[in-house]
Amino acid sequence: MEFLDIPIFSDDFYKMMFKLFINLTFLTIIIRFIYYPFSKRKDFVFTYYLISLIVFFLCFALKKFEMDLGMALGLFAIFGILRYRTDAISQKEITYLFVVIGISVINALANKKMSYAEIIATNTIIMAILVLIEKYWSLKQEESKSIIYENIENIKPENYAILKSDLESRTGLIINRITIGEVNFLRDTAKVTIFYFNGNQEITN
Repeated sequence: MEFLDIPIFSDDFYKMMFKLFINLTFLTIIIRFIYYPFSKRKDFVFTYYLISLIVFFLCFALKKFEMDLGMALGLFAIFGILRYRTDAISQKEITYLFVVIGISVINALANKKMSYAEIIATNTIIMAILVLIEKYWSLKQEESKSIIYENIENIKPENYAILKSDLESRTGLIINRITIGEVNFLRDTAKVTIFYFNGNQEITN
């Protein structure tokens, strides 16, 4: 049956829904259970889900027009170089964007030349590598932040433990080390630099 020269129903609907189920399953594992616990970026969770879904449906729709490999790679490249102009994106976020787009393209464009076992294996391998890198191979990067500190009594060497505890309480960070910079005795302030590992911790204002 057709309406305005468009079929009302096609057997490809079942293929789309099954592939979508596979795609969402692996995307949820990657985004919610691998990416988010290490980054704590809820905004990117939203972004990755929506972009991956749009890419999946777009590729599945274009596949109906017998899109060749060159067009598929071109489409993949266009989405792969997306940049947000409002905020700077770290290399890690860009990599995850590349991953979710890649998985969606693979799952949507897979045809009878690629079995479901191969599709699931491809998704599983990508997911396993992400887990391995994030949990076991990821090296912590030390970052620093300068702070104007008003209680200069605590900058004395004998009060280092008190200073560290006070700064951790105020910033919500686990501090590795502290360096003391310029001291202003007229204002009773000192410029201190704290060093901490990036990851799950964020400075609270």
